Amino acid sequence: MLKQMLDYAFQVSSCTSLQPKTKLLVESLKGMKENKNDQWTKVMRSVNMENLRTGYLFPEQAMALSTVEGYSGYGDEQGEKALRKRIAEKFYKNMDVKWEEVFVSDGAQCDISRVQMLFGSHVTVAVQNPSFPAYIDSSVIFGRAGNLQEQNGKYERIVYMECTPQNDFFPDLSNTPRTDIIFFCSPNNPTGTAASASQLRRLVDFATANGSIIVYDSSYAAYISDGSPTSIFQIPGAKQVAIEISSFSKFAGFTGVRLGWTVVPKELSYSNGFPIVKDYDRIVCTCFNGASNIVQAGGLACLSTEGFQAVSKVLNHYKENAKILIEAFRGLGMEVYGGENAPYLWVHFPGSSSWEVFAEILEKTHILTIPGRGFGPGGESYIRVSSFGHRQTILEASKRLTSSLRKFNFN
Repeated sequence: MLKQMLDYAFQVSSCTSLQPKTKLLVESLKGMKENKNDQWTKVMRSVNMENLRTGYLFPEQAMALSTVEGYSGYGDEQGEKALRKRIAEKFYKNMDVKWEEVFVSDGAQCDISRVQMLFGSHVTVAVQNPSFPAYIDSSVIFGRAGNLQEQNGKYERIVYMECTPQNDFFPDLSNTPRTDIIFFCSPNNPTGTAASASQLRRLVDFATANGSIIVYDSSYAAYISDGSPTSIFQIPGAKQVAIEISSFSKFAGFTGVRLGWTVVPKELSYSNGFPIVKDYDRIVCTCFNGASNIVQAGGLACLSTEGFQAVSKVLNHYKENAKILIEAFRGLGMEVYGGENAPYLWVHFPGSSSWEVFAEILEKTHILTIPGRGFGPGGESYIRVSSFGHRQTILEASKRLTSSLRKFNFN
């Protein structure tokens, strides 16, 4: 029966006299037929997306704004083809990620909210605890979080997946309820820890069994040095259950310049079989005019052979900075996590308020850290320390910490 409906959709799709609701149904059925993946998620398509007309006006017009000097004016909203191809080749080699599945953007944080636009307010969400605040805050904005529970600092409709030293900063999925969306960041911000291949295998299997969609943030993947996966798509089956978001900010220093990308596989579908990539393309074309072509040219330069060698030197510099800071804190008897696969250290002050530790360090050493509580309830008694900085600054910070923290009583 479904096959007959799909065939019928193609037969009538050229009719111009169809009623608007009938046209919406036909377009949905066409998308289902184009997606040959046998495995669909259980996440329903947003009725708001279904209510949109097929395409946004200006991309359909394909306006020619080129000049004789070669300036292209508005570029493709999805990004320059050359950069999309380079990203697919550089970061997703042998993962069967096609350049058409890569959407260039003005940064990972912006893409988090664009991905949230794909889903209705009814969807359920899970996040790591602690985690980058944008996952939770954007869920609140889109009406998926429920009320904040003052007694524990958690939103009532969000599932918090506890990530602690006791579970190697990977959630116990056997005790995690099913949700539609799972936000997962590796290497993690703020803990600086990276998930192993076996851990990500469990995550993909969990999402597959539950029909969930993983929104995977790999913004710090370039720092991985222990062989952990740099992409969720290194795990077989991930293209059926995952979207990946990444950024030039952390590995190429594009903070303030703004450049990132999102990969939406063509195999990823809603519960009705409609390809999610079609809706994401629509959102990008409606809500975004494309990353600056100047910035995209810079991104291309970073991914050239010479450019990536230069970028790698900078990454190694930050990794060495992290080693210096780790040595300083561990020399004081502190428990320190992260710093090896990410530019962040996650430093534990048992029994202490993270805000009080933050204030004490700032007052006594004039060193700025981030209180762990800002990353969710799971961050209490921790601070996040960054290795971004000039070597002399890091050495001075290490010296101040070593001489000053010995005198502190954080309990």
